[in-house]
Amino acid sequence: MRDETIAVHGGYKAGPDRAVAVPIFQTVAHHFDDAAQAGAVFDLQERGFHYNRINNPTVDVLEQRMAMLEHGAGAVALSSGAAAVRYSVRNLTEAGTNIVTTPYLYGATYTYFAHVLPQEGVEARFAADARPSSIEALIDEHTRAVFCESIGNPSSTVVDIEAVAQACHRRGVPLVVDNTVATPLALKPVDYGADVVVHSLTKFVGGHGTTLGGMVIDAGRFPWAEHPERFPMFNRPEPAFHGVVYARDFPATAYIVRCRTVGLRNEGAALSPFNAFLLLQGLETMAVRLERQQQSARVVAEHLARDPRVSWVQYLGFPDDPNHELARRYLGGRYPSVLTFGAAGGREAAVRFFDSVKLIKRLVNMGDAKTLVAHPASTTHRQLDEAALAQVGVRPEMVRLSVGLEHVDDILEDIDQALAAATG
Repeated sequence: MRDETIAVHGGYKAGPDRAVAVPIFQTVAHHFDDAAQAGAVFDLQERGFHYNRINNPTVDVLEQRMAMLEHGAGAVALSSGAAAVRYSVRNLTEAGTNIVTTPYLYGATYTYFAHVLPQEGVEARFAADARPSSIEALIDEHTRAVFCESIGNPSSTVVDIEAVAQACHRRGVPLVVDNTVATPLALKPVDYGADVVVHSLTKFVGGHGTTLGGMVIDAGRFPWAEHPERFPMFNRPEPAFHGVVYARDFPATAYIVRCRTVGLRNEGAALSPFNAFLLLQGLETMAVRLERQQQSARVVAEHLARDPRVSWVQYLGFPDDPNHELARRYLGGRYPSVLTFGAAGGREAAVRFFDSVKLIKRLVNMGDAKTLVAHPASTTHRQLDEAALAQVGVRPEMVRLSVGLEHVDDILEDIDQALAAATG
């Protein structure tokens, strides 16, 4: 099946009730046939559902569908994108180890890496930029992963995933890629060597601003058994789960099985069945929504670029954008509907624009059916000082637009009146 068909049908086969829509299994647990079957399910010898903190039939369809779209071997759904980022890294690190990351990150991810991970004894090393050489220079014997966003939020920096993956694999570490902005319809990081893919399903997958959710997807290709000293958690008996040895017992899915049985089982950031149902509804229409949003985003970007009240526009579809060539290579012309610009007049003008919109909604989500505006320096990245803002690619005057499904002329009219208020 092609992507658009997978998004509608993947991972689901109707049961005896012949329900066409994926049912909501709103239950805490599932009963066992007998003690032997219960033990087989708990020991992962038999596939089955038992307690819905760990797995659930509705959630399972969403996991299968996202794994299919990302060309992965398996997936774990979680309660938010932030939980997905945490679990993706927590599954690989122990006190005394480190990860290497590009600086071009969503504000909450940057804060987690810079301030929370160190409290757990894990160092986050921020590369100077997204070049493979800058990243590889920070990898040492204690590095457990390299993390990046395929398209930085909100910097729109595009990572050369293939080159970074090659650098990672030369040094024996996996590459974890947050693919939220690109979506699997435009980019599949696994095809370019990524080992783990992360999503905030809250954004483009859900698509309607109603539902939190996250996803961790395992490519199933990293050779954990070849690195027993660097990754002992996959090569020694797991005391937190019946002494299983993941690399031996689950050679194709060791990472994601451990993410579920150690991470999700013990930390509990489970996605609710109802939220999984809503996210499945969003996923079914994502292809159509993205097509319309991307068309409108180009019109908005071109309109802003012609406006003398705008000092600059960053849109990956522009040939003169510094990230355009990488975006063209990796996205195949499907440029995101998220763009940034600077209002003439600096930070004060940006804030006035933010305060003056009427149709466009002021909030920090993106990928919604509605057009959204954010001023990153005073919202998502507010906790960063000037040096850190510069490091992650956020200018004080930066305004981020996530273009929605309204008629594009109505979006432009609201932008025009807000620019008039912002620039006098």
